[in-house]
Amino acid sequence: MITRRLVSLLLLTALLAVPLAAHAAPSEKQFRIGYQKNGPLPILKQQETLTKRLAAQGVTVQWAEFQSGPPLLEALNAGGIDFGATGDTPPIFAQAAGAAVVYVGFLPAPGASSAILVQKGGSIATLADLRGKKIAFTKGSSVSVEGSPVVPATTMPCDRPLA
Repeated sequence: MITRRLVSLLLLTALLAVPLAAHAAPSEKQFRIGYQKNGPLPILKQQETLTKRLAAQGVTVQWAEFQSGPPLLEALNAGGIDFGATGDTPPIFAQAAGAAVVYVGFLPAPGASSAILVQKGGSIATLADLRGKKIAFTKGSSVSVEGSPVVPATTMPCDRPLA
């Protein structure tokens, strides 16, 4: 559940990162934020909370949507964005590849935050039904660990059928 406290924490974290962005590009006065469709950043964007607060300081906020963490971190490493939020696994892959990323905050996942989606009425109804099937996921994303062939499907926690 995304609470007011969680959004406030993210807002504070983003505000603390603004001086870094201003220092990197003093003539532009813009703060470029990378976000995904999940988490508190889309709410912050939609409500324009950060955009309005920074506009009062003469800083323009630019939002860039990413499909997953790895391309967001590539943009961060290449200087295309100043700040972004991603899952726990993509930064590990990025650092292993030599990216100089800095962690400014951490938000624990609230309960069961990942899911395997299957076609309704299809042949997959339990984790055991995945044995021998091909699973597609973004390389370097959090599902790289959860959906890894190293972790047998029958050992992954699940308290209800997938369908």
